[in-house]
Amino acid sequence: MDNKQLMNQVIKFNKTILDNAFKAMTMAQEQGEKMITSTLDQASWIPEEGKKAIVNWVKAYQKGSETFKATVDEQYKKVEDYFSKS
Repeated sequence: MDNKQLMNQVIKFNKTILDNAFKAMTMAQEQGEKMITSTLDQASWIPEEGKKAIVNWVKAYQKGSETFKATVDEQYKKVEDYFSKS
């Protein structure tokens, strides 16, 4: 096995680990979001402004996670392309 094949396998292995970790993180985030939504629906003592702030925080986290994942996927693609052409 040459170095290029080895590097491709290492990169694919690392990407698989990252993808699985990201999926687990996403599942935990979705469960947390469901809990927060349920709590906000039942908590009449929280002012609307507070509820909106929490909802906006959740949306910002989701957008940040999606941006992070897209960026990482793009960078892995560049590395894979580099090693496949070399």
